[in-house]
Amino acid sequence: MKILDKYLLKTFLSTFFMVFIILFFIFILQSVWLFIAELAGKDLDLVMVLKFLLFAMPRIVPLVLPLSVLLASIMTFGNLAENYEFAAMKSAGISLQRAMKSLIIFIAILSVVAFSFANNVIPYAEYKFINFRRNIAQLKPALAIAEGQFSTVGLYSIKVNKKSGPNGNNLTGITIHKKSAMGDGNKTVIKAKNGVLISSEQSNTLKMVLNDGYYYEDITPKKYEDRSKVPFAKSTFKRYILNIDLSKLNKVDVNDASITNTNTMLNLSELSYTLDSLHKNMNTDILSFSENINQRIGIQRTIKVINPIKKHKALPKDLLSLYTNDKKLAILSFAGSTVESTLFSINGTNTELENKQKNINGHILAFYDKFVIAFACFLMFFIGAPLGAIIRKGGLGLPIVFAVLIFISFHFINTFGKRISQENGLAPFLGAWMSSFILLPLAILLTYRATNDIGLINMDVVLAPFQKIFQKIFPPSK
Repeated sequence: MKILDKYLLKTFLSTFFMVFIILFFIFILQSVWLFIAELAGKDLDLVMVLKFLLFAMPRIVPLVLPLSVLLASIMTFGNLAENYEFAAMKSAGISLQRAMKSLIIFIAILSVVAFSFANNVIPYAEYKFINFRRNIAQLKPALAIAEGQFSTVGLYSIKVNKKSGPNGNNLTGITIHKKSAMGDGNKTVIKAKNGVLISSEQSNTLKMVLNDGYYYEDITPKKYEDRSKVPFAKSTFKRYILNIDLSKLNKVDVNDASITNTNTMLNLSELSYTLDSLHKNMNTDILSFSENINQRIGIQRTIKVINPIKKHKALPKDLLSLYTNDKKLAILSFAGSTVESTLFSINGTNTELENKQKNINGHILAFYDKFVIAFACFLMFFIGAPLGAIIRKGGLGLPIVFAVLIFISFHFINTFGKRISQENGLAPFLGAWMSSFILLPLAILLTYRATNDIGLINMDVVLAPFQKIFQKIFPPSK
C-alpha cells in the first residue's frame, strides 16, 4: 500500500509544481502589466525592477495556490481514471477515499503552510512593496517625473524637456500645471528654464527648486459679470521652491494600499489589536456625538418630573399663542435653523461613522482571508479529485476548462461577497466565507458521486422524459 501512496503522491506533486510554476509566471506577467505605467520610461535599472517584482510576488500566491491545487487534482485523477488505473485499484479493494489518503495529508500540510505564508510573508512583502515604491521616488526623485511627457503627482502635472545629472535631478524646460483644489481645472501654470530636484530619505516631500521662470494664475472674480474678462496674475521669479507630496504616488495602487492606512500589512495579532482600537474609537465617537447632540437640542439625561399638584397655572396647548407675531416669527426661524444645523451635523457624522465602519470591515475581511486561503486548498482538492475521477480525462484539455470555470466562480463570488461586506451590505464573516460556503456542497456532491461511481450527470434521467414525449408524438410503426 505504501507503494501506491508514493506513486499517487509523486504523480500529484509533479503535476502540482508544474501547474503552479506556469500559473505563477502568468500572474507575474499580469502584475507587470498592471504596473507597467509605473515602471516604464523612468530609468529603472534591472536590480530595482527585480526587487519590485520580488515584493509583488507574494500577493499572487492566494490566487495561484488554490487554482494549482484544483487543476493538479483534476489532471492527476483524470489521468488515473482515463488509463483504467482506478478500475484496477477498485478491483483490488482500494476505495477512492483510501487512494486519496496520502494526498489529503499533503493538502493538510499545504494548508498550514499557506496559512503561515498569508499571516507572515504576505504582510511583510506588502510592507516592503509599498515602502519600496515610495523610496524609489525618494532615493531617485527624477523617477517621479518622466522626460518629454506630463507626469501627474498629486495636484501637479509636470513636464520636463530634458533630465541630466547622475540621478536625473537636473531638469531643463520645465512646465507645471497645478490643479485646482476645487476640481475646476488648472488655475496655475509655472514655467522655468531649469531646476533641481532635492529629496530626503526621511521625508515624504520632494523639493523642486526652479530658476528663471514665470508664474501665471487665473483669478475668478466674485462678480459674475467680471468673469468674462478672464483676469489673471503674472509674475517672474529668479528662484522658486515647490514642495510636492510624494505620498500621492501610492494612490495608483490597484488595491488602494496606502502606507498610512492598509490592512494587508498586518498579521492576525496586529489585526486583532487594530480592530480593538478601531471599535473603541468608534464607540467613543458615537457616545461623544450623542452627548453633543443632546446638549444642542436641550435634552438632558435626568428628567425632572413636575408634580401636577404644585402647578399654579396650566400651560396652553399652543405655546406660540403666548407671544406676539414678531416673536413667533423669530422663534420659528431660530427653530428651523437649529433643526437644519442639527441635521447637517447628523448627516456629516453619519458619513464619518460609515467610513470608519468600512475601515473596520476591511480589517475583519483581511483577518478572515488568512483562513480562507487555507480552507480553499482543501475545498479545491475535494472538488478537483472526484471531478477528475468522474470525467476520466487528463492532460491540458477538458481539465483546464473545468478548472477555469470553477475557479472563476470561486473568485467572482469571493470578490462579490467582500465588496458587499465592505459597503456594510453583509456581515464581513459571511462576505469572506461566501465562496467557500457556496462551493462546499459541490465538493460534497462530487465526492459522493465519485465514491459511488454514479457519474457527473445521469443522462438517462435527463433524456427519459423527452424520449417518452417523442414516442407519443411519433409512435413506432408496427
